[in-house]
Parts: sequence; structure tokens; C-alpha cells
Amino acid sequence: MIKVIVAGFRGSMGQKTVNLVQKTADFKLVGVYSPEVTDLKPQTYGLASEVQVFNTLKTTPPVADVWIDFSTPSGVFENTKFALQHHIKPVVGTSGLSDQHLNDLKETAQAENTAGLIVPNFGMSAVLLMKFAKEAAKYFPDVEVIEMHHEDKLDAPSGTAISTAKQLSEVRQTQAEPEVKETLKGARGADYNGVHIHSVRLPGYVAHEQVLFGGEGEALTIRQDSFNRDSFMTGVAIAVRKVGTLKELTVGLENVLS
Repeated sequence: MIKVIVAGFRGSMGQKTVNLVQKTADFKLVGVYSPEVTDLKPQTYGLASEVQVFNTLKTTPPVADVWIDFSTPSGVFENTKFALQHHIKPVVGTSGLSDQHLNDLKETAQAENTAGLIVPNFGMSAVLLMKFAKEAAKYFPDVEVIEMHHEDKLDAPSGTAISTAKQLSEVRQTQAEPEVKETLKGARGADYNGVHIHSVRLPGYVAHEQVLFGGEGEALTIRQDSFNRDSFMTGVAIAVRKVGTLKELTVGLENVLS
């Protein structure tokens, strides 16, 4: 039985994760966390009486194996560090962690001898998009990324888009860019090591990404679409079951898919 705490349990992804844990035979929900709640009675949220509800990281958490985080970009670093310091393996789906945050968390994980998994995207289509795009970038170094999300997404670019750009940068040959004058600031998007990222925030969207490659006389587009949040739950379940096989804090669901 894998004992689970869900952070950010009142959000859309948090609620779906709570439902997943409750209906999965080998998972057990032992705690939920959100700094936004004031009522700490589990019955208020339709949870079993033995589930611990807490709203501050000063609380001693229940004994747990995995901390699933779908909180906010502003809170995810402290949440993940808290889990590691209490020897609970974090599975983090919240974006907003900087490179410095990741370095700090890896050091904490090593010091606490605790592993964990940072997941830019739990969708299998997104994981495969990054895999295919990384292969294509060896042959098409001229590339741009467009990510499209719902209007309530708090960060831009998305964690998935940044992760995609990082993986592209590992294999593509750096290209000399022509001088371009932006008549409107930001028209060329964000720049990650020469990979331009464009963010769209509109109602009706959930999570979508395109990687556009251009070459002499040809072009290649790789795209994935997540039409509802239920599509992420397969990846969440895999991560919860597999995080225990890791030896360190690791980035990317692809690392536990073998």
C-alpha cells in the first residue's frame, strides 16, 4: 500500500488526484495540504475521517510514502523541500521551479537520501512529443515552440515548453539568428538558448504544444493535445508507483516509463 499526501488538493488537478488515490486499490490517502483552507475537518471535503488536513508547513505531516504536488508556482519549491526533509518522495506536477530551485532541491534530496520526480507533463502524448522533438532537432536545428493553455494558468512559458526547449538545446546545433527588430516588444517570444517559446492563454484550451521545425524547402510540425485533465491521471499513477525505484531527484516522466 502506497501512502499518499496531495498538496494543492482543492485545485482542479488536486481534486482529480484525490479521486485517483481514493479509487486505486494500492494507494491510500493519508493527508491533504493547502494553505488556502481554514477548516481542517476532513469531512468538510468529503474525505475519510483518518485523512489529515493541514494548511501550514509547520505541521508534522502524517507518515507517507509519496507527496503529490499540484499546488502553485509560488509554493511548489517550499512544498517539495518540506517533503524531502520529511523523507516523503515528491511527485511534482506544479510548474514554476527555476534551475536554481532544482539544484537546491537535488542537494536537499541527496542530503536527506530521498528520491523524487519532477514531471513537467503527465500526459503520455506530451512525453512522446518531447522524445520525438529531441530526435528531430538533430536534423532540424531551426525550431520554435508554441504552447497553448487555459486562461487560468499562472505561469508562462509552461514547464512543458521549458523542458522541451532544454531537451532541444541538448542536441541542436546553435544557429546564428538574423537581426530582427520587434515592432512590438515580445513578438518573438521568450528565448531559451536560441529556442523561441510562444505562450497562448485562452478559454477553451486545456494543454497543447507544437514544436515547429524549418529547413531548406521543408518544414516539420510535432503537436500534442490534452483535451481534459483526466488524461494526466495515467501518468500520475505511473509516477506514484515508480518514484520508489529512483535513487535521486529526477526530472521527467520518461525516466520511469521503461
